[in-house]
Amino acid sequence: MSTSQKGPAWHALAAGTIAGAIEGTATYPTEYVKTQLQLQSKTAAPRFNGPWDCVVKTVRERGFFGLYRGLSALVIGTAGKAGIRFLAFEQFKKGLADDEGKLSGQRMVLAGLGAGVAEAVFAVTPTETIKTKLIHDQNQPNPKYKGLVHGTREIVRTEGIGGIYRGVTAVIAKQGANSAVRLTTYGLLKERAQARYPLGTRTPWWVNFGNGAIAGIVTVYTTMPLDVLKTRMQALDAGTNYRNSAHCLYRITTEEGVRALWKGATPRLGRLIFSGGIVFTVYESVMHFFTVNFS
Repeated sequence: MSTSQKGPAWHALAAGTIAGAIEGTATYPTEYVKTQLQLQSKTAAPRFNGPWDCVVKTVRERGFFGLYRGLSALVIGTAGKAGIRFLAFEQFKKGLADDEGKLSGQRMVLAGLGAGVAEAVFAVTPTETIKTKLIHDQNQPNPKYKGLVHGTREIVRTEGIGGIYRGVTAVIAKQGANSAVRLTTYGLLKERAQARYPLGTRTPWWVNFGNGAIAGIVTVYTTMPLDVLKTRMQALDAGTNYRNSAHCLYRITTEEGVRALWKGATPRLGRLIFSGGIVFTVYESVMHFFTVNFS
């Protein structure tokens, strides 16, 4: 398997950041619905009876833009994490490549895992925590957060810096697994697709979109339990309900059943199919632009 994209490191960072911002904005409503469903517990009367019911009730009560509550935190986080992810992935691939500049499948997985851990620590945990708390706060009788800046300031003021790093273990596990599966799947599909085209030519955008979409599908069903665990650990009441990630997992499985670990899979699937297609298509296009104009 061939190794990294050619060009300086800033190419991967900038291309990933642009791709992440576009992808995050385009697919946010599905992330909002997924988070709302995951925050519901069987121990209380559910507010929503599925993804569509969540959309209808949110639009009816808060208007269309209610589906974009918490968008700022996620877009900033998605742009940042995508930039870090692709930068780290390219650097890990360079470091793990053999003397011929090639990677085995196992080393590709390690590169993806390393990229996921990097983005979890530096971008995902704080922004995902803030996003989840903003969405959860909206469900309260008297919401206390007035937006991204106010919400972040209040979380840090009342909980300390650890308040935006709650659930970091679950996030590292989720992002490491996500990136290992997603980037490896895309890399394998890209290699097979590239073999069908003459040497030195680019694969069409629709091929990159399809490869990214398939990688998204595989990622959803293999990593969904980690996503549910991460969301529960970042909820407003996580500090009182769960001692740690292991305790959270125990309570979910014993009180709600194993199937609860796949709660929110449908909206997440919708998001990752399109987000995978968008982020990889935009990334490849921007990297090509940089290569042509800045090399």
